[in-house]
Amino acid sequence: MTTIINTPQPKEDSGGGLGTIIGLVVLVLFVFLFFVYGLPALRQIKLGGTEINVPDKIDVTVNQPE
Repeated sequence: MTTIINTPQPKEDSGGGLGTIIGLVVLVLFVFLFFVYGLPALRQIKLGGTEINVPDKIDVTVNQPE
């Protein structure tokens, strides 16, 4: 009886690691944007909200020349 062995075709690696390089560039970009915008925004967040100081009396008199 004859034995037939079918060998699969070799896979072609057409990417050459390009997907990995693009992924690393995107990751570095996100890390950079986090340090530039994310950390300062997190630093400004205070527990208890925003504090607004309003004076009790405001002087609005206008001195007009005669």
